[in-house]
Amino acid sequence: MTMALSPASVRVEELKRLLVRARALVFDVDGTLAETEELHRQAFNEAFARYGMDWHWGRTVYKELLLTAGGKERIRAFDSMRTSPQRLVDGEIVDLHRIKTACFADLLASQGCPLRPGVTELISAAMRRGQRLAIATTTSRENINALLSAALGKGWSDLFEVVVAGDEVARKKPAPDVYLAALSGLGLSGPECLAIEDSANGLLAARHADIPVLITRSLYFRDDDFAEALLVVEDLTELPEI
Repeated sequence: MTMALSPASVRVEELKRLLVRARALVFDVDGTLAETEELHRQAFNEAFARYGMDWHWGRTVYKELLLTAGGKERIRAFDSMRTSPQRLVDGEIVDLHRIKTACFADLLASQGCPLRPGVTELISAAMRRGQRLAIATTTSRENINALLSAALGKGWSDLFEVVVAGDEVARKKPAPDVYLAALSGLGLSGPECLAIEDSANGLLAARHADIPVLITRSLYFRDDDFAEALLVVEDLTELPEI
């Protein structure tokens, strides 16, 4: 008598199939490739200080703000939460975010931020299998370059055939725009790929583009709803044996 596989087992088998047969792996960046959100939070606070503001984002506030995708959007969201009737204008938000981006690069240079466990091994295995690699992220291209230049070297962009950043599309996650742009650049359909994400917003964005998703839990999003993911792991060292 053949035993029926449980839904969880079916998902693991589907993930194993995709890890081998997917034509491309599409990575999120913050929280997925590296645990960067604490550096981002510090960079925001340094930017506020440099700009002469008395704002300070603690972890609780920052976790709430992360529900809003995009750095400039988070600044605007926090500004709208304040009781003060005076609001930042668009130019001030752009300037403030530019300072924050510089602060983030400085923090990366001084403190470093290694790739999360299993990331390098997954990338290497994908390359051996001839799979294509892409990035679809809400963060800016400047932040991507600062992080991956430090972690993978100046030639990091040679590894990723397509890179789509948040400011290069009309809508940020959970809208599917970055993933749709990545699929267009790759010339592939969603089911031919596998997305690696860490947040519910990222999961929704990929699924709206019809891409199956592997979730690796991160510091700020570990308690999100990941019911639509193929599999949820603490980090990529927990991937099933192939």
